[in-house]
Amino acid sequence: MLTLLHNAEIVNEGRRFKGSIVIDGQFISRIFDESTPEAGDVSGLEAALTSADRVIDCEGSLLMPGVIDTHVHFRDPGLTEKGDIETESRAAVAGGVTSYIDMPNTRPATVTREAVDNKIKRASEVSAANFGFFIGATNDNLPELLDTDYTRVAGIKLFLGSSTGNMLVDDPDTLATLFSKAPALIAVHAEDEAIIRASREKLLEECGGSIPVERHPDVRPRSACVEATRRAIDLARRSGAHLHICHISTADELQLIKEAKAEGVKVTAETCPQYLLFDRNDFDRLGARIKCNPAIKDSSDRIALLRELLPGGVIDTIATDHAPHLLSQKEGDALTAASGMPMVQFSLRAMLELLDTESELQTAGPERIAELMAHNPARLLGLDRRGFIREGYYADLVLLEPSSPASIPSKVTDAEVAGRCGWTPLAGMSLTPKVRTTFVNGTEAYDRGTFATPHGSPLRFTSGTASDGKE
Repeated sequence: MLTLLHNAEIVNEGRRFKGSIVIDGQFISRIFDESTPEAGDVSGLEAALTSADRVIDCEGSLLMPGVIDTHVHFRDPGLTEKGDIETESRAAVAGGVTSYIDMPNTRPATVTREAVDNKIKRASEVSAANFGFFIGATNDNLPELLDTDYTRVAGIKLFLGSSTGNMLVDDPDTLATLFSKAPALIAVHAEDEAIIRASREKLLEECGGSIPVERHPDVRPRSACVEATRRAIDLARRSGAHLHICHISTADELQLIKEAKAEGVKVTAETCPQYLLFDRNDFDRLGARIKCNPAIKDSSDRIALLRELLPGGVIDTIATDHAPHLLSQKEGDALTAASGMPMVQFSLRAMLELLDTESELQTAGPERIAELMAHNPARLLGLDRRGFIREGYYADLVLLEPSSPASIPSKVTDAEVAGRCGWTPLAGMSLTPKVRTTFVNGTEAYDRGTFATPHGSPLRFTSGTASDGKE
């Protein structure tokens, strides 16, 4: 079946141009660049208009490569009262996310090849988006990690701070061996557990046994992030392993990574929308809705992170760390309220909105968002024919509703949330861009509020080796 997406504003690989795309089955078969007479194949486009089984009028709409979210927690198995692969992948495609990589801190934890296989089987049955999984490191599963097929698995997730399940890796010999022998990317949650423990005990005494939720950035202070990131970079420096620092929340970490990159250390950096949208002052308004690990820090950190999104900046990718909880589980203080928030459904819209509202991003555009949320994630994981709008690539695309200076921003509501938890920390925020249609493997997965039968596919990786997406 041939589908023609006609007269779109295509955003891809640093360009924004008027064009049309032919989808043939799962793949992009033709791209018509109508931005200049020389580039446009008028006769070819006329033939496509005639031969297409259907033509979708995209006049005024942005057409971007689908978001590849390399960091989600879809809670499946064992924590499914919060969400599962079916519900959270629906939220993903409603937000223009066509592929995701799920983290291993489930119950049981995904720390064996069998557990990964079980997740792949489950996702193959119910996932609305394409999917991949990290395998988790523990102090005693190194043989399992070394025998894993990393064309089927995205990489190794390493927690240097405690998490769900027994996944804190704190044995120095295990860490040294893991970094020296790992055949894949190592994605690190970088927080120092000893520093967190000492901060917690000090605050418990200071606050009389209950720490207010707005003190969460003090329970998990910047020093915990900086020390763990410094240690992870040193391990990568000595071993040559590819280190990916997840959910960076401080300006100090940015400086460490900038220096390491200048030295030639193989390190890449991820941040998340919550660290770009909020700072610790927002706890007064939103409370535990923005409680996450690592904690949201100061306004100066938020500004520093925004600056590093610009071309040439330290940040390589934006992912969500989507981690839903029921609102009842978000009640309590800095220790008892659950940490984590749903973000996958609104991440693209929020990032596009930031372009118009943040002075730090005035020189950026949708082209940079495509780089950080689609192109670079594909490069990071060496994804097979995804992350770009190219002929011969999978048609993983997101079409956004037309907007204009006269467009009235729509306010996000909890009622819009397609995931199981039923709330979002962005409720009340005005977002102009809206997702119209999300194509997964050439077929609509989401179209103006309607979801298709799930048809996500397992992602294929190039053994943890970064690529330019041109396999």
